[in-house]
Amino acid sequence: MFEIGPNTRLRVSPFFEKTVEEGVIAFSPYNKMLMPVSYGHPMEEYDRLMNGVALWDVSVERQVEIIGPDAATLVQLLSVRDLSNIEVGKGKYIPMCDHRGVIINDPVVLKHSDTHFWLSIGDDNILMWARAIAAERGLNVTMCEPDVSPIALQGPKAVNVVADVFGDWIHDLKYFWFKETELNGIPLIVQKSGYSKQGGYEIYLRDGTRADELWNIMREAGAPYDIGPGNPSPIERIESGLLSYGGDNDDNTNPFEVRLGKYVDLHLPDEVVGIKALRELHAAGIKRHQLGVKLDNQSPQAGHLRWFKVYKNGAYVGEMTNGCWSSRAETVIGFILVGVDVQPGDRVEVHRDGNIDVGSVCELPFF
Repeated sequence: MFEIGPNTRLRVSPFFEKTVEEGVIAFSPYNKMLMPVSYGHPMEEYDRLMNGVALWDVSVERQVEIIGPDAATLVQLLSVRDLSNIEVGKGKYIPMCDHRGVIINDPVVLKHSDTHFWLSIGDDNILMWARAIAAERGLNVTMCEPDVSPIALQGPKAVNVVADVFGDWIHDLKYFWFKETELNGIPLIVQKSGYSKQGGYEIYLRDGTRADELWNIMREAGAPYDIGPGNPSPIERIESGLLSYGGDNDDNTNPFEVRLGKYVDLHLPDEVVGIKALRELHAAGIKRHQLGVKLDNQSPQAGHLRWFKVYKNGAYVGEMTNGCWSSRAETVIGFILVGVDVQPGDRVEVHRDGNIDVGSVCELPFF
């Protein structure tokens, strides 16, 4: 058994007690909160995501709420993707960069109105960053972290569960679009999204005191579909080629190096934070890029591998930023962040835990 003392440095989710009831065995810190990362049966949890439906507590996906006459201006200043055509009720994935053009987050921006936005952020203090930029530019906005705690239903059967709970209008939601609703008086937002390529929805709870009720409703509705607990799967996200902010980048990584160039609009005005630096980086050409690697060692291995040195012909060329055993690939796979002289088809060596593993470089995604 374990005990977590209440404090503001490491908070628990409103769904914490429900995850304990479900048998959670491991957490990871994320946005000063504890994120459930294992229920003790990794392959069952993976199979549930790939073939059924999994219920995730992703309350660590905090929201930065921006309200005011200059809200749209600030959100665009923070985003190197053009948001001029974003509609009310729509979300967009955006890279956020500092003045060097280095990625500092990759949130989804949700537009509630012309003067009301959420940034659904990765693991970083973007509220502080947004407040600093707003003050620097003299913008008329207010910002906070609202009482919003998402859960996710992911997997091919997620749509059945969510439709059974909310109705057939769920089928009309396009990817990243969202709708405000309620359930038994519980205020919610339902969005078609989630950190997997298997399909699903994120349900934003807007009253943390109703967390147990919401969890129980989704659990009961999912029973006919064998719903069970899960978490953002490192195996599935690597197989699907999904970037993990903070995991696959370092303090010098720009969007072009990690396959996010399509989300950078270089025509944006100079006032957008990082856009001038990105123009220069784009003109000069990237020095590194993100590719996949399949190791020859086909022995099943436990764990999630991170940041090991990669060599080509005896010369250091970069890092393997993540890795996992993939039953679909029948070997260990991962992402590498390496010099542009490394290309798909090349053979490389990965030095990890005192061992040297040889592997072949490939394009992403793996599947």
